[in-house]
Amino acid sequence: MPNADPLLPRPTLLSPSHLARALDALRSSAASSAEVWQLLTQSYTVDLDAVAALMPAEEPEPVWLDARR
Repeated sequence: MPNADPLLPRPTLLSPSHLARALDALRSSAASSAEVWQLLTQSYTVDLDAVAALMPAEEPEPVWLDARR
């Protein structure tokens, strides 16, 4: 992710309700959660911990080990 330009003013989203609305709007245009993060941080100044609490956790696919014989 490129560094954000500190001289470019961006709206600040700190309220959980505002963050939730922005996430809902971005999810429809993004193909993955990584794109949602990128679009969100390029467009807004956000509390990343608050965003992480609102986004569903992605669990890795389990890798099943071959049974020992």
